[in-house]
Amino acid sequence: MTEKDPRSILRQLFEVAVAAANPVSAVARNLPRKPKGRTVVIGAGKAAIPMAKAVEDSWDSPLEGFVVAPHGYSHGLKRIAVAHASHPVPDSGSLAAADRALQLASTLGKDDLLIALISGGGSALMSKPAPGLAMEEKLGLIRALLKSGANISELNCVRKQTSGVKGGRLGRAAGQAAIHTLVISDVPGDDPAVVASGPTVADHTTKADAIEILRRYRIDVPTAVARWLEAPAEDRALRSKAIDTRVVVSPRASFQA
Repeated sequence: MTEKDPRSILRQLFEVAVAAANPVSAVARNLPRKPKGRTVVIGAGKAAIPMAKAVEDSWDSPLEGFVVAPHGYSHGLKRIAVAHASHPVPDSGSLAAADRALQLASTLGKDDLLIALISGGGSALMSKPAPGLAMEEKLGLIRALLKSGANISELNCVRKQTSGVKGGRLGRAAGQAAIHTLVISDVPGDDPAVVASGPTVADHTTKADAIEILRRYRIDVPTAVARWLEAPAEDRALRSKAIDTRVVVSPRASFQA
């Protein structure tokens, strides 16, 4: 038996790990069945464009929708539109993308399909404060938590509980449409509810959790935010009867490949 060069072995391992993290092939392998009605794509994140390209290349039926990526990201998409916004700090493009996503999702009916393409960076790229809150108030909380050493789960809990689109709210806007969410994870544990703060994933955190986190780190909470968090929680149920959420790429999967 010929002994392999250690450098060759390491290169092979590297190539296998990279192939396992390829967003195009991962998305193509995990697409759903075609619906009776419309197919709408909504995506957000640093990998949103290649993920959307995989859908376009594999979907031979009518397709519509858009994805939002960081400013400067180029694309060759033909059927799925592209919007740009700021990362890691949201800007007006982030708010416009959230409003556009919620409006588009609200047009879906029970025979339609929403394909959500979610990857790291989506929290900033598609951002909208909860009703009655200003964007700067929400951003101020996140900045203060970052300085205080809060972890990603704590940050995302506060993000979701002060958001108009995260924590499953985009999924709720889609009503009874089928929801197929494909996730590229960049977070420990690969929880799809944490990646980009889970806009189409059921949220198991609560307003009380957010209040406790803010108190733990002694964050000065604006009056409007405090009122929102202390008010009764809104209906959080996802009404779709067909929800499929898949983490298609993750660091763990690459190491195990």
